[in-house]
Amino acid sequence: MDWSKMFNSRVVVFGCGNVLYADDGVGPVVIAELEKDPEIPKDVALLDVGTSIRGLLFDLVLSDTLPERVVVVDAVTQSDREPGEIFEIDVDQMDPKKIPDFTLHQFPTTNLLKELKINTGIDLKIVVVQAAYIPEAMEEGLSPTVQNVLPDLVAKIKSLF
Repeated sequence: MDWSKMFNSRVVVFGCGNVLYADDGVGPVVIAELEKDPEIPKDVALLDVGTSIRGLLFDLVLSDTLPERVVVVDAVTQSDREPGEIFEIDVDQMDPKKIPDFTLHQFPTTNLLKELKINTGIDLKIVVVQAAYIPEAMEEGLSPTVQNVLPDLVAKIKSLF
């Protein structure tokens, strides 16, 4: 993976999540699927950031060279959504979180996402899928529900290039 593409691409896609915890790993799985596609434009950076997006967003906020758009792909667990539902989250509607509030299964770095949007003018898209299953102990592989919507999620991300 060429991390420098983050600083010289028109679009940067961050695939977030931990592949060791079932549906939480959907972001990296999406990146792996997109990397197989020969039609991905050369000016699109595909980055499997695992659970390390915080530091990368900080680097991006401070960078002199910015992409036009950043797409964050992740799984969420919201009580009002159906498992496998794909939707966008507006960062302006998200509550800021204190650093000690973060857990392994919480959406990454709300504060930095807001800073990125406000201070850089980057078009920020947050595309998520409602997890069907995130285990308490390590368990690799997406649930059948999320695996079944993976093609739709990949297509949604590609539509944002």
